Amino acid sequence: MSKSGWVKTLGPVIVIVIALVLAIILISSKTPPEQKVPESKDFLVEARLAEKQQTAFVVHSQGNVVPKNQTRISVQVNGQVMAISEQFEVGGTFRKGDVLAVLEQQDYQTEVKLAEAELAQAQATLQEEIARGKVAEKEWRSVNSVVPPELGLRKPQLAREQANVKAAEAKLERAERNLARTEIKAPYNGIVINRNIDLGQYVSAGSETGTIYSTDTAEIRLPVTESELAYIDLQGDLRSKTSVRLKAKVAGTLQYWDAELVRTEGVMDAGSRVLYAVARVEDPYNLNGKRDGAVLRFGQFAEADITGSDLEELYVLPRSVLRLDNTILTVSKDNTLQINPVDVARATAKQVYVRSGLPENPKVVFSVVPNPYEGMKVRISGEELITEDATESDSDELKIQGADNE
Repeated sequence: MSKSGWVKTLGPVIVIVIALVLAIILISSKTPPEQKVPESKDFLVEARLAEKQQTAFVVHSQGNVVPKNQTRISVQVNGQVMAISEQFEVGGTFRKGDVLAVLEQQDYQTEVKLAEAELAQAQATLQEEIARGKVAEKEWRSVNSVVPPELGLRKPQLAREQANVKAAEAKLERAERNLARTEIKAPYNGIVINRNIDLGQYVSAGSETGTIYSTDTAEIRLPVTESELAYIDLQGDLRSKTSVRLKAKVAGTLQYWDAELVRTEGVMDAGSRVLYAVARVEDPYNLNGKRDGAVLRFGQFAEADITGSDLEELYVLPRSVLRLDNTILTVSKDNTLQINPVDVARATAKQVYVRSGLPENPKVVFSVVPNPYEGMKVRISGEELITEDATESDSDELKIQGADNE
């Protein structure tokens, strides 16, 4: 084999051998990486200090606004409608004593005059009979010394004339009442809901002329469930024991009104198992101008917050901290978990009210802890950041001191 043939055959083998030797030298001379033991950290939780606070329970309810008084006005005498007030229109407001409509009065004025004449005649006859009695007594005594009989003194005739006067007075009073009843007057401050009469219409006694609502007071029936009765006292003087705050949307804006709880309906509703409490708002249409805010109209739907006056020292916490087994997690001073069975006074969809069961000045866990156990080591979010900042600060100080020493 020629020299060039050997070179072609052994050349690649020599190159591979040299590369392997260099690779072995490089690998053997490389410093192995430093092995660090993985640091295990305790479970991170969010915990905050909880304190007891004076708490009054609030019961939420709702209902429709209705008037305290609603009246169907009827006429008490017959007659033709001669006049109608401008306020006696649907939606019109009026004051107590305002004349809403007037019936024809001529016939009733005539009856008053006739009754006055009869009374005057009866009074004149009575005076005449009194005079006759005095004359009869004088004549009797001038002739006889014995006591005169009642018939001789005309006392029966006197009693008859006195009765005639009383009858005439009663007839006049009735005629005057009928005349006054030709004017249909408002029994209270109110608003007109509907009107059933018009000018020229003849109405008879008992005919319904319209429906009115009183604007002095509005009432709201508020259903309270049997379970919620434990949180408010509905016995005795409700006004001093509870307060009611109403809210409703008016023209797209949420408005508020203060109300008073005045009574309950006394019996549980057999179908819904609720007890109705009645709240009252004075002057809902603000006709007196003494109250700020929007008008509370009849028929409006309103929500109510009923607050009891009895205060109790309770922990008020988010509903999420209460676990299914009625326990709450807290963090001890040595950063370990504690599982605390608690006495729950009330639990709503958003909050839980804890009466007892938590340690003094508890750090309540607000985050979710999977599979917690008593004594589990944890880290508190926030405190860890403070510790890390302090460590970095100490490290920076050491570096500065080292530089100064150099």
